[in-house]
Amino acid sequence: MNQVKQYLSYAFGAFGHDAFYATLNTYFPIFVTSVLFTSGANSKQMIGVVSAVLVIIRLVEIAFDPMIGGVVDNTRTRWGKFKPWLLGGGLISALALITIFTPLGGLADHSDMGYIIAFVIVFVILDIFYSFKDIALWSMLPALSVDSNTRTKFGTIARFGSTIGAQGTAIVVMPLVVFFSAKFSGATGGAQTRAGWLGFAVVIGLISFLGACTAAFGTHEQKNLIRENTEKTRLRDVFKAIGENDQLMWLALSYFLFAFGYVVTNSLLIYYFRYVVGKASAYSGVGIITTLLGIVSVILFPFIVQVIKRRGVYIGGIAMMLVGYVLFLFAGTNVPLVLVAVAIYFFPYPMIFLAALMTITDSVEYGQWKNGTRNESVTLSVRPLIDKLAGAFANGVVMVAALQSGMTGNAKPSDISTSGLLQFKMFMFYIPIILLIISAFVYFKKISLSEKRHAEIVNDLEKKLRAEKAAGQSIGDED
Repeated sequence: MNQVKQYLSYAFGAFGHDAFYATLNTYFPIFVTSVLFTSGANSKQMIGVVSAVLVIIRLVEIAFDPMIGGVVDNTRTRWGKFKPWLLGGGLISALALITIFTPLGGLADHSDMGYIIAFVIVFVILDIFYSFKDIALWSMLPALSVDSNTRTKFGTIARFGSTIGAQGTAIVVMPLVVFFSAKFSGATGGAQTRAGWLGFAVVIGLISFLGACTAAFGTHEQKNLIRENTEKTRLRDVFKAIGENDQLMWLALSYFLFAFGYVVTNSLLIYYFRYVVGKASAYSGVGIITTLLGIVSVILFPFIVQVIKRRGVYIGGIAMMLVGYVLFLFAGTNVPLVLVAVAIYFFPYPMIFLAALMTITDSVEYGQWKNGTRNESVTLSVRPLIDKLAGAFANGVVMVAALQSGMTGNAKPSDISTSGLLQFKMFMFYIPIILLIISAFVYFKKISLSEKRHAEIVNDLEKKLRAEKAAGQSIGDED
């Protein structure tokens, strides 16, 4: 029963975490463009500045993720290393999220420069503490168990929670915004107001913080010889710990290529329905399909990975995605066929994510075995770093693809030239196909950290550390 409690607590933590992520990355821009800046003479300029600030802060912050991981690794408290950052990061980031869904004390209406300065300060605080919470949540995995099968269960249930959190937010966002708009602003006819969006942000902020509390108080870090073999990580050793872990580095390269290709295609889907198919409303079918298939995919992962192992899931999943791409190329403007292609393309994605996450998690013991130091949070910080990096690059590609193909403003499918359509397909299909093929090749050739190999490494570490402890040697720092 205690183990079930931990699984559920971790899952609810991931649920709230991804609801926060979806709100920040998908719905905050809609708030800015739909109700925050709409009537002023500088509205378009302010929207552009806020967008640029978001991208710049995210790109700069990427370099700090491993250092944040080092801070988490060096944390020594009576509550463990993760809980203080889950609670503190969860509370401050939730309050900051709510704050950016306001005009910041009227500055958005009366002082463009004042708003930008205040926004930068609040968003930097949000981003820093969100990163602490993000890294603490996901780097708990190697601390909850050293057994690959148990980790797979934790990772699977967490991914289930995060899938519901992200996709569930898409379902409730408009009803909540409309409800609070009517409640606090007296809006009618489904109109959206600033108060409505603020009410939505308060709900998500509360859910995010409650999720952090549940994960903090409902899970328990394991105490064993392997985890005791930890020394404080100096700043200069942070990137060294990552660079000397060859399995982590090769997995990072493979996963970056995969994530980059996936995000580009996924981001361009809405353009495909609007400017190629000519039925923007049909895009809602994508949300329904991916929500349902995401849940099924996550549920099936523990069973499939037992049969074909992580290597089979990762490489086989990419092969299935390539089949989806081929069907995309033949689907044209046939909506049912496009949705079938989406289903085939998306279904293996959550499993590939989990296979990558489990491999990164197991690389904690691999790095400890290979280099003599254990770095849980530094190692696990690589995954969110890659996602942010892939997202930043993909956003740039998406904007270039839209401009190059003429898919902007009120353009219709008939306005898109043959050359423009070809360029769009290059960005949406051909480049991602190449990236996914290279990703699978790198994983196949360079990743040797299988479940069996990880179990052998754990056994070797336990024998070595027991012998050292029996001989009276110190196996970790004294703090």
